[in-house]
Amino acid sequence: MGGDLTHQKGGLYPRGFSLKTKWPWPLVKASEKVLLNYGKALRDGERNAGRIPVYGTNGRCGWHDSPLVNGPGVILGRKGQGPLGVEWCDSDFWVIDTAYYVTLKRPDIDLKYFYHLVKYIGLNHLKDGTSNPSLSRDTFGALLLPMPPLDVQQAIACIMGALDDKIELNRRMNRTLEGLARAIFQSWFVDFDPVRAKAAGRTPHGLAPHLAALFPATFENSELGEIPKGWHLKRLEDLTLKIGSGATPRGGDKVYVKEGIALVRSQNVYDYEFRWEGLVRITPDAAAALDGVTLEPEDILFNITGASILRSCVVDPAVLPARVNQHVARIRAKSDVPSRFLHLHLVRQEMKNHLIGFNAGATREAVTKGHLQSIRLVVPPPRLLDIFAKTVGPVYVQKQNSLQQSATLAALRDALLPKLISGELRVPDAERIVGRAV
Repeated sequence: MGGDLTHQKGGLYPRGFSLKTKWPWPLVKASEKVLLNYGKALRDGERNAGRIPVYGTNGRCGWHDSPLVNGPGVILGRKGQGPLGVEWCDSDFWVIDTAYYVTLKRPDIDLKYFYHLVKYIGLNHLKDGTSNPSLSRDTFGALLLPMPPLDVQQAIACIMGALDDKIELNRRMNRTLEGLARAIFQSWFVDFDPVRAKAAGRTPHGLAPHLAALFPATFENSELGEIPKGWHLKRLEDLTLKIGSGATPRGGDKVYVKEGIALVRSQNVYDYEFRWEGLVRITPDAAAALDGVTLEPEDILFNITGASILRSCVVDPAVLPARVNQHVARIRAKSDVPSRFLHLHLVRQEMKNHLIGFNAGATREAVTKGHLQSIRLVVPPPRLLDIFAKTVGPVYVQKQNSLQQSATLAALRDALLPKLISGELRVPDAERIVGRAV
């Protein structure tokens, strides 16, 4: 999202509107409606394991065991290069000192409406400074926001919420689909269930005879312990065409645009899931300068620094063409190695424990290219890898279709919102459009 605004006498207006324009709703300074509250520092070493999300300037950046703020709430990014986040959290949460949390000053504003409105408008154009630009409370307070009656705000928020709910439903369904693929991977390549069954004289559960025949009936010793006979230990380096991190585009904030080439960052990379929220785009010239960090279909994304270190997913093909920044490694499998086979190894907790043990970061945890290259995996014969790819392939096709539907719904949400807040589209008409979509 990101609406156009222009500076005019008296405050900030949506582009194309002024005090002389017949605006359908009153334009009210943000400072009259909301208060931006500073977050509180919470270093990585001070965080305890828990279920409380921690937010920073670019969105969620970790977890803790106690909240700073009672939810639900809105979090706004405050400082740093690149776009500032606008986040909604249903639960209690913590906000670190690079972001604000919002409280309402008056009862005639709906917090969810405010969230959708500000997410559409964006914050990046409001920042001041060069080396570490930041959003001041005074600057945000001068923003003139269209304020329909409370019941209209709530209706708009409800429409946006219906689309968000469907997107979240798709996300949960995709987690179920991912779980099916993970269960097959775990059984075949981690627990070696078919091999153990045959070694015990039993028929492998749920496998057709031709598939069961591909698994050996005995184990042999290796440096990693017992592995199926005839399988091999191989380094990740030997199974890939490329392992390398990305880079930050030069030119500061001016290279970030509404329409352009996608730049994938760590906040887009979650275990098993590529997230479009927070995706930024850069100019074609900036992307051309980063040609060496181009993403391709089936590339594996792996966060190598920061609070989201070790999160990993396979890139969503719909985001291509794309580049990747320096906090994310891209791992490209060889043509005879399924990307999903490598990815499902990388998201295993045992693998994460192994990698984090290197702790190469001087001031924060980090994983290097060398660490990734040195990973050793138990690899079955090519025929079994091929069968695995064909078995889980339909699962990932269904998952991709769901992701594409979510992207379409998100685009519809982003198209409807400015029409609703400008009065161009009536609430009942929007409700009918959304009803057909979901």
